[in-house]
Amino acid sequence: MTKSLHELHFSLSTLKALVFIGFVLFAFKIRAQEDPISGIYEQTPLDSVLLDLEVHSGYNFFFIEDWLKDKRISARFSEANLEQVLDEILKESELNYYIDPKLKRVYLLQNTLVYDQLPAGFFGPERDTTAASEVRTTPLPPPVFMGEDIRTTGRQYAIARIGKAGEGAVKERYVLSGRALMSGTGRPVADLAIRIRGTGLGTVTDEAGNYRFELPPGYYTLTATAMGVARMERELVLYSDGNLDLLMEEGIELLEEVVVEADAARNVEEVTTGTERIESEESKDIPLVLGERDVLQVAKTLPGISSAGEGASGINVRGGKTDQNLFLLDDAVLYNPTHFFGIFQALNPFTTESVEIYKGAPPAEYGGRISSVFDIRSKNGNTSEVAAEGSIGPVTANLALEVPLKEDTSSLLLGGRGAYADWILRSLDDEDLSNSSASFFDAIARFRTKLGETGALSATAYGSRDSFTITSDSLYRYTNALASVRWDHSYSEKTRAALVAAHSDYRFGIDFDGESNTDFALDYGISQTQLRYALSSKLGTMHDLDYGVSANYYSVNPGSRTPEGPDSALETIEIPREQAFEGAIFVGDQLKLSDRLLLDLGLRYNFFAALGSGTQRTYLPGQPRNEGSVVDTLSYGSGEAIETYGGPEVRISGRYFLQPDFSVKASLHNSYQFLHTLSNNTTISPIDTWKLSDLNIRPQKGYQATLGFYKNFNDNMYEVSVEGYYKLMEDVLDFKTGSQLFLNRHVETEVLQGDGKAYGVEFLLKKSRGKLNGWLGYTYSRSLYRFDSPFEEERINNGGFFPSNFDKPHDLSLIANYRLTRRYSFSMNFVYQTGRPVTYPVGTFRFNDADFVFYSDRNAFRVPDYYRLDLGINIEGNHKKDKLAHSFWTISVYNVLGRNNPYSVFFVTDGGEVKALQSSIFAIPVPAITYNFKF
Repeated sequence: MTKSLHELHFSLSTLKALVFIGFVLFAFKIRAQEDPISGIYEQTPLDSVLLDLEVHSGYNFFFIEDWLKDKRISARFSEANLEQVLDEILKESELNYYIDPKLKRVYLLQNTLVYDQLPAGFFGPERDTTAASEVRTTPLPPPVFMGEDIRTTGRQYAIARIGKAGEGAVKERYVLSGRALMSGTGRPVADLAIRIRGTGLGTVTDEAGNYRFELPPGYYTLTATAMGVARMERELVLYSDGNLDLLMEEGIELLEEVVVEADAARNVEEVTTGTERIESEESKDIPLVLGERDVLQVAKTLPGISSAGEGASGINVRGGKTDQNLFLLDDAVLYNPTHFFGIFQALNPFTTESVEIYKGAPPAEYGGRISSVFDIRSKNGNTSEVAAEGSIGPVTANLALEVPLKEDTSSLLLGGRGAYADWILRSLDDEDLSNSSASFFDAIARFRTKLGETGALSATAYGSRDSFTITSDSLYRYTNALASVRWDHSYSEKTRAALVAAHSDYRFGIDFDGESNTDFALDYGISQTQLRYALSSKLGTMHDLDYGVSANYYSVNPGSRTPEGPDSALETIEIPREQAFEGAIFVGDQLKLSDRLLLDLGLRYNFFAALGSGTQRTYLPGQPRNEGSVVDTLSYGSGEAIETYGGPEVRISGRYFLQPDFSVKASLHNSYQFLHTLSNNTTISPIDTWKLSDLNIRPQKGYQATLGFYKNFNDNMYEVSVEGYYKLMEDVLDFKTGSQLFLNRHVETEVLQGDGKAYGVEFLLKKSRGKLNGWLGYTYSRSLYRFDSPFEEERINNGGFFPSNFDKPHDLSLIANYRLTRRYSFSMNFVYQTGRPVTYPVGTFRFNDADFVFYSDRNAFRVPDYYRLDLGINIEGNHKKDKLAHSFWTISVYNVLGRNNPYSVFFVTDGGEVKALQSSIFAIPVPAITYNFKF
């Protein structure tokens, strides 16, 4: 037994010794295999480098040869280990690696990483099991299958793998960028609508074909559509920042409708409230008066935007006056955006690209008005081939011509339109109207050229003229003229700049040629010169910074009357010219606090100075301004400051995602306005005059708060929004009863400055796709003003709030388009509005053997409610690709029901009896047939 135990002990000792010897040999072998690696590689193919590493390391490498094509390595190694070598040679590629020391193998991986243990915190922090809802994990890209292909329209693409996974925490978002180019020619594809399916995210390529997204890592489907190119669909897996260029094919089949949806979720995603964008093409299928396309009339069908009535040229936004809207055409101010007192827009529909409308807090770069901004942009001309588009209607004709000056670099856009309405007036039975005339024209030219890869230069010139006569002795005329030059430049991928110089001029006049010796010419004008430098910088992923400066110079001719003819008995009257300087510095920061919360913070500081030469009266404080309260008349030299005003404008907007397609937004802002219009009627007529703030007339101020909810349904097919606002206004202008505003040297004695308030709720339901599309808009709103004073002559309605001329509590619009076939579509436009306020006579009295009318409080009554139905049909020509020109007919009937909607009510005394009469613009159905063509 003892021997056996001894033998057993010997055997165990021997076994331990053998194990120890084996371990030492194994350790020596492992250490020998991990000898340092040294080597020099100069433009050596990657596959050759890997074979060399197999020899030096003793590891076998596994990879797919196609991954290594065209990859060359330049590197030097001295006493490096295998991991250091692999990190260096693979750092500029999409390849990762995994080392298996047991099997002595190295696996190369495309984009992905292999984890042989779970990362720290994968299951969340240690916690009580009752707190299971607090588990948070780090998102990882979904699994993918190597070599998988997908089938897309007309072409087969492999799944695109962007970037490569890295060790450590995964970022919340990565940048996906690239260029869209035409296959074969390499020409950039501009205005390509790119969407990420299922996310609501979309963008449009710039002129160089560039696009950019910020996305969490994962699997996505990208779609790209545009007119004239085939639809593309790509599947991709995003691992990190990376590039994906899109090679587009020419669109062979153009029969199907192309719906550009890059901004499909814009209403939910953007941070600003009360923003509307109208593409000029949207007016194509809406029946409007006399068949004329009109983006401004389309704007009036949107919630919160209206006018005083049919034929009123001014636009009222959220209870504001018509002079409180800033109209910009390619960065230059357009003082009167309409023809024929609002019946037609002063914009060529075929040269206009779009209009961006800000009803709430606008970006900090905009200033000078307290209600809204209409930023109108013209098209860029075609840089590859000559193109033209136009229309011929009952009273107007339009033409736009695009001429390339240098292939893919520069172009010229020319547009012209005119009216020939005289034949309608001559055909009427009314003898007075048969001797009348009415006409207008406008013309635009736009030049644009690229300046290398980082800049562009554009210039726009515009002019318009209206002239009409209703009586045989008076000719009314008014003109718009403007010019702008814009230089865009990219200093880097993160910083862009724009330098703008612009000049605007608006004038009107009346030429009177009567039978007596009182002939005269009346003239008025305002001009504005502007210089602005604005920059935009992207500071990381959280901040988008906009900042800059602007300066404006104003020159106003308040009016002059010149006798006409040698026998005129009138004297020359010329009101002294006014001038002023307005400057501003602004900064805005779009601050992304999280994927859900986005803020837009803006600050603008304004400075205004009314300048001499000129004179200003001073009046007794605490007394009404009239001839009896004048204290002194002050004189100012040329360029001397008469009075200065200014102050900060704060603009705060926020958006929070309740769900990916459901957001809530709020905004708060204040603004200054240093210009006013003087008018004693409810339309922008040619005799409206602009007045600068001075010693006696203070600038207007506005304050607005907005809250809204925005929801999209069915992959952005349906859009629903509800938005409420409350607005306060200070120092708005109105006129005294019986005032004389024109050719008045001391107009401050005829006007009042008071307060205003407006509030409302706006609802919009919109369907953007499908055979039936359109929108339903409804607004409940109030617009009230108050002019109070201790003195009766400076009070209106005893100093209480009263409805403005454009107060319409209920405003409903329904726009519907139905595409029956590819060539035939039907459209409808229905509008209902509460009748606007008017002042009625409520009694008469007799004094000194004369009858006088006693009127009610101002705007105490209303004209009958307004409603109108318009119908139209579009008949398109065939869609053959090789046709010289494509055309379609538009047949429309405006006011199908023949509703005699009153614009205003006035009163006359006939035979000692006061009679009420109403004026209407279109009291019968108005048919129109318009021929449109494009080549």
